[in-house]
This record gives sequence, C-alpha cells and structure tokens, in this order.
Amino acid sequence: MRTLFVAKLILIATLLLSACVAAPTPATPTAAPGASPQPSAIAPNPSPIAATAVPVTLAASKNYPPRPTATLYATPESTPGTYTNADLGISLRYPNGWDLTPPDQGSDILTWIDSANRAVFAALFANPIQSDQTLQTAAAQIRDGTLTGLKNMKIVSDQANKLDDGRDAWTTIATGARDDGTELKLNITTAINGARAYSLLIFGAPTGYDDNSSDIGQLIGALSLTRPALYGLGRDQALVLAGGESKNPREYDPATTHGSGDKLVFSGLVSFDPKLNLVPDLAGSWDVKGGTVYTFQLRPDARFHNGKPVTTQDVIYSWERAADPKTKSDTVITYLGDIVGVKEMNAGQADHISGLKAIDDHTLQVTIDAPKPYFPLKLTYPTAFVVDRQNVESGPDWYRTPNGTGPYRLARWDSFKLMLYERNDDYYLDPPAIPYVIIQLFTGDSLRLYESGDVDMTGVGSSNVPRFEDPKEPLHTELLNGVSLCTGMILFDVKQPPFDDPKVRQAFSLAFNRSQYIDVVLHGDALPAIGPLPPGLPGFNTNLKGLPYDPARARQLLAESKYGSADKLPPIVYTDGGNGSDVGGSVAALAQMWQQNLGVTITVENVEPDKYNDLMHAGRHGQIFEGGWCADYPDPENFTDVLFHTGAQQNQTHYSNSQLDALLEQARVEQNTAQRIQLYQQAEQIIVDDAPAIFTTHSLSHVLVKPYIKGYVLTPIDIPLERYLSIDLSKMK
Repeated sequence: MRTLFVAKLILIATLLLSACVAAPTPATPTAAPGASPQPSAIAPNPSPIAATAVPVTLAASKNYPPRPTATLYATPESTPGTYTNADLGISLRYPNGWDLTPPDQGSDILTWIDSANRAVFAALFANPIQSDQTLQTAAAQIRDGTLTGLKNMKIVSDQANKLDDGRDAWTTIATGARDDGTELKLNITTAINGARAYSLLIFGAPTGYDDNSSDIGQLIGALSLTRPALYGLGRDQALVLAGGESKNPREYDPATTHGSGDKLVFSGLVSFDPKLNLVPDLAGSWDVKGGTVYTFQLRPDARFHNGKPVTTQDVIYSWERAADPKTKSDTVITYLGDIVGVKEMNAGQADHISGLKAIDDHTLQVTIDAPKPYFPLKLTYPTAFVVDRQNVESGPDWYRTPNGTGPYRLARWDSFKLMLYERNDDYYLDPPAIPYVIIQLFTGDSLRLYESGDVDMTGVGSSNVPRFEDPKEPLHTELLNGVSLCTGMILFDVKQPPFDDPKVRQAFSLAFNRSQYIDVVLHGDALPAIGPLPPGLPGFNTNLKGLPYDPARARQLLAESKYGSADKLPPIVYTDGGNGSDVGGSVAALAQMWQQNLGVTITVENVEPDKYNDLMHAGRHGQIFEGGWCADYPDPENFTDVLFHTGAQQNQTHYSNSQLDALLEQARVEQNTAQRIQLYQQAEQIIVDDAPAIFTTHSLSHVLVKPYIKGYVLTPIDIPLERYLSIDLSKMK
C-alpha cells in the first residue's frame, strides 16, 4: 500500500482548500492539466480507422487474402457527466455542474472532480492490495494514510456502505485541521475490484462540504466497478503477460533467433507437450527406416493463418531458407545439420538440401547422415519452424506481420507498448481455451504488475524469492519452484592468448569461488555447476570431478603456464552485454576474485544487449565472455557435442580436442542408451579438465501464477504452453 502517495493527497487537499478559503471565488486545483488516462480499446474485427500505430496486415495472397485484424477503435466519445476507464473497469458519474480535471502526467490519481462552486474537491485513485486483505482492512489502511498529518482529527463515522450498483464499499467521514488552523471535512469511500482498492477522497471546508452533501452522496453512490476490459478485451478473455521488445529483427525470425522463438505464431513438424513427450505437430505421424530415412505425414487440415494449406514445399522452403548462407543463421547447422545436404547448402556448395524430398503435398522424406536417436528432438527448435514464402518475401519487415501456423496469430504489435495475439480458431490441433494473449511491453516491474493484478504470471528474481517462500506471505501459495535445465558458463576463447594455454584456463577456473558467487550475486538462489550437464538431464554425473575453488593451486598453475606470471599476461578483455560503462554484479564479482586470487586485472567491454548474440557468434569479443546454455531437448548431446565438438556452430570457445571428438562422434550413433550415457560422461570429464569454460551455476526457476490460470506446468524446457492453459472464472476476482 502506497501510504506515501495517500499522504500526498492530504497535502494537496490542504493546498486546494487554502485557495478556496482565501478568495470569494475558489481557485481550481493547482495540479497542472495533463492528458486524461483514456484507454485504447482493441476488438477482434471492427472497421479499420486511422491510428498512430499501424494494424497488422498479412502479406496479400491471390487465393488466400489476409484475414481481418484487430485494430484500434476510435476513441469513444465521453458520456457527458461520466469518467470511464475501461482498462481498470471503473466509471464514475458525477453531478451536474461538477467538472473533471486531469491529473499531472505520471500521477497515481486517476482523475480530479471539482464541485460547481469549487468548494469541494474529489480525487479518484487506486492502490494494489494483498490477496488476503478484506475491504475493511484495506479501507482502514488507506484511511490511516490519508488522514496522517491532520490535527484535531476526529472520525465522524466509519462503516460499511453500498454503491448504487450493489457493490460493497467502506466509507469514513472525518474532520481535522491544518497546521494553520484551516478546518477540513473529508469522506473516503473505498471499494475493491480484483487486486486493487479504488478510493474516492472528497474534501472541503466543513460548511462547503455540508452545503454539497447531496451531490457528495450522489457522487459516492455512482462509483461503478466492473471487470476490466484491457484494450477493449474482457479481462477474462486474455492471458496478460509482461515482456520486452528487441530492436534486432533477427530475433523474431525463426531461422535466425538465438532464443526459443515465438511459439504462439509459428510451429514445426513436432513439439513437446507439458510432460516433455515428443508429440506430433504439423506432422500427424512419421516413420523411420534404417535410422536414417524419416517420412513425415503432414496434417491435411494444417493451414497458415490466412487459410493457405501447409504443404511439403513450405517445409522445404523454410529449411532451405534457413540453410541459405544469405540468411546467416547461427543455428541451422546445430539443429538441421544432420540432414544430408544442409552443410553443403550452408557452405554455398549447393542450391538445395539433397536430403529433402517431397513425395507429395503432404508427405516429406528426410534423410539424415547417420542413425542418430536424438534427431527428431532437434526439430522442436525454431530453426525447423515453417514460414510462408510469400509472407517472408513481402519485405524486410515481414516479421511484424507474420503469417504463421501456430495456435495464435499476431493481431497487433504496437512497438514498446503491446503485442496482441488472437486465437487461431482454425488451428489444426485443439484451439487454445484462452481467446487472446496480451504481452505488455516495458510497462514496469513485472512483479509489481503481478501484485496489482495487471499480469497473470511473472518470474521471480533471486532477491525476491525468500519473500514468497515465506508461508506467511499472502502470495506464497501462488509460487511455483523448479530446477531448469540450464548451466551458466564463463567462456574462454582458446585461440586468444593467454587462454590458448590450458593451465591459464584452469588457473582462472580454480580462482573462482562458486559458493561465494552464489551467495553474494545470486542471493543463494542457484546450484553450483562443475560441468556442463545440469541436474535432471539424462547423463548428469554425480561423480564428476570438477575444478574446485583452490587459489593456491590456481597461482601455481599460472606460474607453470608458458606465461609464467600474472604480470606477463597480455591485457584481458571481458565482453558483456550492457550499456555504457556499467559493470554488472556478476562481472564485478568475477573480476574481484581474479584480482584477489591471481593478481590479474581485466577490462570490461560492454556491447549492445540486442546485438550481443550476433557479435559473439561473429567472434567480435574479448578473450572472456559470458555464455550459458539451456536445454533445447533432453539429451546430453545438446550440451557436450553442440557446444564443444571441434567446429560446432555453437562452439564459441574454438575449443578442439581429438579425443573428445571421437567420443562424441561415437555417442551420436550409439543405439544403446546406457552406453551412450557412459560416452557422454567420459566426454564431460575431458571438457571439465581442459577448462574451455568455467561452469558456474545451474539456475533455479521461480514463477508466480494467478490461481485462476489453469493448466500451468513449470517445464525445464520452453514449450508452447499457452495453448494448454485456461481461465477459471470462478477464481477471478
């Protein structure tokens, strides 16, 4: 509860009353007029109008024109005598002769309402409340904060009330005086709607208040609270999330993204369900011959969002586009490189992928270079998603109007404000239960938004975890905890001195204090990592021998290296994603440890966060840089082979070891699961001993989920979870 804010109201109140008392014709509030908080309503299919933001329109098709998209309504004409905020689900009808005055820009006040004779003023404002707060306790907290600072304060009445619409409210009437003796009479009426308490503070000199008592009663009774309609959509019709926006277009293209992709809009042949089972997606079924020839049967009812059928040619186009060297995909070899001909096309030695064959419009034959049991798992990654050629070739901004195949279509994208997704009712699988997904872009701290009921889910940072793990915390029951299949890493470029010497790499590793790092930087909220494979992943080895914290041994190895001592090392640059000269807590902790334990000083180089991954893949970094890896599929190949095999696309350390390569190549085709695991564990030990990276932590996951969101599962691998969710109206306040 923002007691500081409500305390400010009383200060404003006394200033306003001072103006009223000092002149025969009272002055209007001193708050400078600003823009009234008018909602921007969005609806599925209204008539398009001119608007600042450009509505999404899919690439036109001769046979399959774009469908109508959600567009902004014209700002509705205000109903005379009524303040309305549909986003918050609040309206207030005010008496004849009273006027609205907009609050200061950025103010927490929703609106001011002034009486006809300017003898009485009212302020409408909102405060987030805790989930276990009653109307009476919330009203009492607001009352106490508002009345702070009044002298000779007396509570005239403090009791339950009813608004005209039948909603419960609580009204307090009080009197008091300013420091200069000016008397005030105040009415504070509070009602609850969802996760907020809405309060109407009405105040004036006692005679002015009493003279306007009839209008005041009318104003209070006319406060009306309904279910919010965010952007014109019923709050119970949308899953609302907080998010950000990248300025790098490559992150929105399935072929070039370095993340998990937009699984609302796009889809591939296969996917993971919430239990991480590999399940059919665009492909209804498939069979395998000889371990190398896969035949996928596409669903005949699969359509792009504009209604165009999905065919094998669309899959071939999407994969060949990813393999085209002009696309500059940093992931195509990693996830599609097992297919015969992908490497050749990516190297510019072929025009097509020879291992792809369209048997007919719905039958695709895929030939891989060896029997690899993990191959179909790789097809869950965005690189293998299907895109519409006409859409992609419509222009460089095609990604802002994607014609995908997923469970939702992108109906509207207002940069740095929101992304609005609408359910694809023609989805080839069961359509999602929730009609819309709204991602609020850069609207504030997601945890505060969750507490105020503005978003339905949010991650919880390590510094806030203790609060929500406390059983006394009202939101404790909404917290979900889990172990993610992620490993934090500090990468060494082994081609750049001094990390071309394994003893230097080992020395830096032994000078790293994991326990201190986790306690200080991560508030104890992580597991120590000594190797690349995270707990829970097949092949995780509890007997792995790591490089423990040992400063004395670290200094000894540095002395034994070809450089001989810290003062003979070349200048060392640590590249990080950041702004200006700011040094993050993680990097600062590492630098301090290496300075203290090895006598080495590093220089931190910040690069634009949006371009960080592109620059790292391009080799434009210092000798040290932050990595980290989360499982794309539950197989140890995804960590060992993908990150450390010689020449692997994700091997940003340039590490090479022929013994390791031999083990990894043997494990690729080993059909016996136990023997495969053993090979990967041997490979992991070699990686740890050679120290091309410092393995720092295995992260933990913490998520708050509203009780009315049903079907949520905290999965260690990103999946298209939204299509499995639903909203329980009976649990929505």
